[in-house]
Order: sequence, then C-alpha cells, then structure tokens
Amino acid sequence: MAVATGLAAGVVVGGTAVAFAVARKAVTPMTRRIADVEVRGIDTRAQTITLGRTPDTVLPGRYGLFVNGTLDYLKLGAVLSQTEQQVTRKLLTHVAEGERIGRAATFSGWYYTHPRELHIPYEEITVDAPVGPCPAWLFPAPRGASKTWVIAVHGRGTTRSEVLRAAPVFREAGVTSLAVSYRNDGEAPRSDSGRYGLGATEWRDVEAAIEYAAARGARRIVLMGWSMGGAIVLQTSLQTSRPDLIDSVILESPVVDWRGVLDFQARALHVPSPVTHIALRQLTMPAWSRVVRAGDAISLDDLDIVSRATELTHPILLLHSDDDGFVPSEASRGLAAARPDLVTLVSYEQARHTKLWNFDEERWAGYLRGWLDERGLSRKDAGRAQ
Repeated sequence: MAVATGLAAGVVVGGTAVAFAVARKAVTPMTRRIADVEVRGIDTRAQTITLGRTPDTVLPGRYGLFVNGTLDYLKLGAVLSQTEQQVTRKLLTHVAEGERIGRAATFSGWYYTHPRELHIPYEEITVDAPVGPCPAWLFPAPRGASKTWVIAVHGRGTTRSEVLRAAPVFREAGVTSLAVSYRNDGEAPRSDSGRYGLGATEWRDVEAAIEYAAARGARRIVLMGWSMGGAIVLQTSLQTSRPDLIDSVILESPVVDWRGVLDFQARALHVPSPVTHIALRQLTMPAWSRVVRAGDAISLDDLDIVSRATELTHPILLLHSDDDGFVPSEASRGLAAARPDLVTLVSYEQARHTKLWNFDEERWAGYLRGWLDERGLSRKDAGRAQ
C-alpha cells in the first residue's frame, strides 16, 4: 500500500512538474530561434540550397531561412526539385564560395527583415506606451497625410519584421501603416513580469499606437494581427477606450482561443491531457501563475473570442490555413460561424502558419486590397503618386 501510494504521489508530482514547464513555456518570450530544418547542401555555382523535407520547406513561394555562420539570413525562391527526404530551392540571397552555413536552420515566412528592403519611404518612430517607449516603423501614405491608418501587430516569438510583407500593399492602397512592437518582444521594454500576457496585457501597447495615430490625424484605423498578434488586436478591439476610431480588423493565422492552441501544441508534444489541464489551470489561478512566473493570472475565458463573439462590434477579415500546424483553424471557423454578420473567413488548405503571403502573394494582397476597397478606405489613385 505504501509503495502504491508512493508511486501515485510520484506520478502527481511528476505530472505537475511537466505542467509547470508547459505553462511557463507558453508565457516565456523566446530568446533564440528554434531550429526546425536541416541544411543538407549549398551549390554556390547554381545558387541553390537543399533542405530536409518538411511540410513548410516544400511550399511554393518565397521564404526566409535563419542560419548560423558567416551569413545569418537567406532568402529562398522556388522549389526546383524534391524527394521524400529533401527539397532543393533557388537561393535569392547570393552565397559565395567558402561562406560557412551551419546545418541547423529555421524556416521563416518573414522574407523581409528590415524596411529598407521594401524600397518605400519609412520612418523610425517610438510609441509612448504604458510599458515605455516602443519602437515602430511608420510607412506614410504616398500622397501625404492620410486619415486611414493600419496598425500591424506581429506574433509570439517574432518581431515587427514579420509584418513588413503587408506595408507595400497598404501603401499601394494609399493608406498609412504602422508596424509596432509591444512589451517583452525583444524590442519594446520588458514588463515587470517579463512574460507574455497572451494578449491580455499587450493590447495596452496597441492602444497607445491608436492614440499615436489619432494624434497625427488618423480617423479610421484598421488593426491587423498575425498569430498571437491576432489575439492582441482582438483584445484591443474589445477593450479600447477609442472603439470609434477602429474601422475593422484583419487577422492572419490568428489565435482566437488560447485553450485550443495550447491543447493542440501539447498534444503535438505528446503531453497527456490531464497534464495540459493542470498547465492551463496554472496560468489562470493567481497563486500558481506566480509559481510559473507568468505575472498576473491570465483569464483564458477573456481570451476565448468564440465565447465572447456577441461582444464584437467591428467587421473582421480572417485568413487562416486549415493545415496551419501551430494554431488550429477550428476556432477561426467557430468565430465565423458565430458572427457571420461581422466575420469574413478566407480559408486556405496548404499555406501553413503565417505563410499565406508567401504561399500566394497576389491572392493574399488581393484580399487585403479588396477589404480596404469594400470598406471605402483605399485611395484609388494612390498608385500614380508613388
């Protein structure tokens, strides 16, 4: 009996320890990129690169690759050949003979890492947020002051470079856009806890960006968020003191319900369901949230936008791929079903997570342009002014 009791106690303690690790991982900002692909060879004469085959590395389109060595970022073009084990793609960044490239790499949908690569005007500015000065990139409308602004919010474990893909589309439409940072993302100041709030705290920094835009003439603001950035802008739309300024919301591969996302990721890591349940409880209970160093307790109910769908008031364009692989699309579909009067859902089948632009750039840009046109936000003659 004593042995059985001891074993049971060990299982409980072990499960709780795993749950602590799961909960802490969810709210801990990433300090390094996780390698998810192997570089198997580079042909500097043909300017091609061969990677291990994954669901991401075989996607059509343009992508980026974070690597270790004398270069730290490579731009990748079309798939040239593939087998069951590997894929060869065109290099769009020149790699010279003798340049060292490590085998471990991270496949990315960023493509652009800095605004200068876009060849459009931009300004380095800061937003005075509650957490402190948050750096941002401002892309002015091509014909001067615009009353329509887009505030673009990146996702978890990334920076504002993630949203650069959208800036040329918004400029072409004749509107100003602002790529913002927020607390604990590695560019903006840290909060007291130094942990993510999964949208529950970061929205205040986006609220500050709304105030920044309003002070400079913005009268209609579109909030656009990628992944966790989607959770952040949804919280902003629900909690802002300036809802009148928000025209609409655009979501790309968004987190609409954190329970579903955390459960999906835990199952991918083969974490037992009871352990996942404990981890979620640790995030929501004040005493346990301090143990996992999550700062204040996080209300996953408040972050479940499907359950809160009746509270939404702003139109939403929602783009999500059913093979996302990181944030399942079920909650996005649930939100569209709950509010068909507000939510326009665009489904992809094979574009993965936050790679919809890369997968089909013209289709993605067309949806954004169409949304701005439909909302009466574009300047039809903007292109002639560039």
